[in-house]
Amino acid sequence: MFDVGFWELSLIALVALLVIGPERLPKVARTVGLWVGRGRRMLSSVKADIEREIKAEELKSILDKQAQSNPLEEIIDDARGTMEDFKRNTESSLDPGKSASGQNQKTAD
Repeated sequence: MFDVGFWELSLIALVALLVIGPERLPKVARTVGLWVGRGRRMLSSVKADIEREIKAEELKSILDKQAQSNPLEEIIDDARGTMEDFKRNTESSLDPGKSASGQNQKTAD
């Protein structure tokens, strides 16, 4: 974000040493370090919250798309159709009257 090099930091340290003095400089540096650390933690916390919200929105949109396509209903309908076909085939094989008439129709064709 900011391009602060070695010489800029050295100049800031020299000015701080002259203005604050050598006795209070360590305490001020420690306090500034604590505030910078708190600021970074706060920024990282906000960033993590924003990323979590974005991921939640993406997940919600994916779930909405899946709910609209509803592939589970298609699978259930296919299974019902297969079961009905199986039931008809089983009933026709168990009922000799239907199977005989079905065979007679096949031989007549």
